[in-house]
Amino acid sequence: MSEDKSRHHAAEQQTADVSEAQIAVHWPEEDYFSPSNQFIAQANLADPGVFARFSLDNFPEYFKEFADLLDWYKYWETTFDASHPPFWRWFVGGRINACYNCVDRHLPRYRNKTAIHFVPEPENEAIQHLTYQELFVRVNEFAALLRDFGGLKAGDRVTLHMPMVAELPITMLACARLGVIHSQVFSGFSGKACGDRVSDSGSRLLITMDAYSRAGELIDHKQKADTAVMEAAGTGHQVDKVLIWQRYPGKYSSPTKLVEGRDVIINDVLKEFRGKRVEPVQMPAEAPLFLMYTSGTTGRPKGCQHSTGGYLAYVTWTSKYIQDIHPEDVYWCMADIGWITGHSYIVYGPLALAASSVVYEGVPMYPDAGRPWRIAENLDVNIFHTSPTAIRALRRNGPDEPAKYNFHFKHMTTVGEPIEPEVWKWYHTVVGKGEAVIVDTWWQTENGGFLCSTVPAIHKMKPGSTGPAIPGIHPVIYDDEGTELPGGSGRAGNICIRNPWPGSFQTIWKDPDRYVSQYYSRYCHDPASKDWRDWPYMAGDGAVQAADGYYRILGRIDDVINVAGHRLGTKEIESAALLVPDVAEAAVVPVADPIKGKVPDLYVSLKPGLVPSVKLANKVTASVVSQIGAIARPRRVVIVPDMPKTRSGKIMRRVLAAISNHQDPGDVSTLANPEIVEQIKELAR
Repeated sequence: MSEDKSRHHAAEQQTADVSEAQIAVHWPEEDYFSPSNQFIAQANLADPGVFARFSLDNFPEYFKEFADLLDWYKYWETTFDASHPPFWRWFVGGRINACYNCVDRHLPRYRNKTAIHFVPEPENEAIQHLTYQELFVRVNEFAALLRDFGGLKAGDRVTLHMPMVAELPITMLACARLGVIHSQVFSGFSGKACGDRVSDSGSRLLITMDAYSRAGELIDHKQKADTAVMEAAGTGHQVDKVLIWQRYPGKYSSPTKLVEGRDVIINDVLKEFRGKRVEPVQMPAEAPLFLMYTSGTTGRPKGCQHSTGGYLAYVTWTSKYIQDIHPEDVYWCMADIGWITGHSYIVYGPLALAASSVVYEGVPMYPDAGRPWRIAENLDVNIFHTSPTAIRALRRNGPDEPAKYNFHFKHMTTVGEPIEPEVWKWYHTVVGKGEAVIVDTWWQTENGGFLCSTVPAIHKMKPGSTGPAIPGIHPVIYDDEGTELPGGSGRAGNICIRNPWPGSFQTIWKDPDRYVSQYYSRYCHDPASKDWRDWPYMAGDGAVQAADGYYRILGRIDDVINVAGHRLGTKEIESAALLVPDVAEAAVVPVADPIKGKVPDLYVSLKPGLVPSVKLANKVTASVVSQIGAIARPRRVVIVPDMPKTRSGKIMRRVLAAISNHQDPGDVSTLANPEIVEQIKELAR
C-alpha cells in the first residue's frame, strides 16, 4: 500500500467512530493581541472578579445586576421562574416601560445631547441630529397618533416595513411606549415576505415609507405594501390601514398610487397631534416587546418573541460592558434595524445608555468604499460595529481607504458569522489603526444579545476566535449522542448553553411546539423535569473550545461537508482561500459525489482590478491543501465577478450550491444582484 493510501486508510479508520458533530478542525490557533492601556483605563468593566460573581453557583440572582441598569415602576418579586420549562420567565412581578428607559429617563441630564444621528445616503443631504428632547417629542406625538387615530393598545401587534431612517426607531419606541408589540420586517424583503409576517403576527396596521435612497436610486417602497396587504388577504387576514411615512416630509415620493380609505400619509395626520404627550404604559416585565422573524426562505416564518424587561436588561448590560458604551460615545452599528442586531445594538441597548447612535440610510460602499470612513470622521464615531460580510466587502473594494481619513475607533465589534483571521487582521490594523480593541461576538436572533465574546478590557483578542462566554453565560459542547466534551479539549461538537438568560426569546409566536423541538428537545435530560439544568439550549452551531477556554464557532451544524467520512467546516476552507492576497471573498458549497459522498466547490471573487486565471485558481487550491490537507481539496475553484448576495450583503450559498449541483436556484429576484446568477452559471459549466 502506498504511503498516501496508507495515511488515508488510517484517517478513515480514525473517523469511522467519530460522531457527526465532531467536525475536523484544522484552522490553526492564532497569536493574541492585547487591549491598550488607554482603553483599559476608561473601560466600564475591567475587574476580572466579575466571572466569580457570575458563576453558576450564583444563578439566577446574578442577573439582578443586568436589571438594575434599568428604571422600574415596580421591582420584581421573582428573578427567574422555571415552573414551565423551557418557557422561562424573568423579573416576574416587575413593571417597566422600554421607551421610558430609552428616552424619558435621560431628559434631566441629556435632553440636549444627540440621541440619533441620521445620515441620509445622498451626500448632498444634511445629517439630521435628533436630541433626546426631540426624540421624546416625536415619539410622544407618534404614540398619540397610533393610539387615537390607529386604535392601538397594549398587546396589539403592528408590522413595520421600514428602511434605515430616523422614523424607524421613532416608530419602534412609540409602539413600546404603548405596550404595542412591533414586528419590523427588513426593508429589502419582498412584499410577499412582509405579507406572510403581517398575517402570522395578526397585525391590522402596516407602517411603511413611500421611498428611500439606496445605491444612488430613490427606491419605490410603497409598492411592497400593496403586495403585502394582498398576500395577507390571501391567507384570510385583513389589514385595516397602511400608514406611510414620507421620506421627504410634505412630498409623496412614490409613483405607486395611494389606496383610498386604507392608505394614510403619516406626515399629514401627525399635525393634529403636535404637542401631545402620552404617559408610558407600565408593562409587566414578561410582556412581549417585539417579534423578530428569522429570514428563512422556505416554510412558515418563525417569529421569535422577545420580552420587555429581560430583553432590555440584557441588551443594556451587554452594550455597556461588552461594547463599552458610555453616554459621551458616538456609536455606529452598521447593521440594519430590520435584523436583531439593529434592534439590540442600534436602538434599545445604546439608547438605554444615553449614547448617540448613528442610523445610516444606504449602502456602505456608496458612492465609494471611503463612505463609512467619511461618516466616521464627520461624526467623530469612536465605537464601530459591523459584520464580517461588510468588512470583507470594504477590504475588497477599498483596502487602503481607511488610512485616508482622520477617524479613531476605541472599540470595534464584529457580528453575524465567524470572521477569518486574515480579515480580522485587516480590520484591526487598517480600520482600527492598531488602536481599537475588537470583540468578535457570537449570538443569534433567538438570543437577544451576545453570548460569547471577550470582555474587551479583561481578555486578550485572538483572531478567528469569539473568546470565552460573557459573564453569566455557561456554554457546553455535546457530541451527537449527548456526551459532554471536556472543556478546552479542542474537539468539535454542538455548542449549547447550560443556563437560561434574560435576553433569550420566550417562544416562537403561535408555535410553542416548534420552540421546544428545535431548541431544547435534542439535549433535554428529562422532559418531565422542572429543573432548568435538564434543559440546555441548543444553538445549532458547531464549535470547538481551545485549551485557553476560547470558543471558535464553526458555522451552522448544517454548514459542514462530509468528505469520505471527514467532517469539514466550510468556514475553514473559505479562510484558507482568503490567505491568497488576491482573493476578496470566498464561499464553499457541497457537491454530491458518487464516491466521496460530498466534495467542496469553492467560489472566489477577486480584489478590484485583478484578472481571473488558471494560475490564480491553482494558487487558491494550493492554499486550501497546505492549510487543511488534501482531503479538503476543492473539486474546482470558480472565480466569479461577484457573489450572489442578499440586500444585507450576505452571500447566498444556496444559490451557488444549486448551480454546482445543476439544480434550479429558485427565485433570485430578491437578491441585490440577480443578474450575477446567469454569469456564474456560465462560468461554472
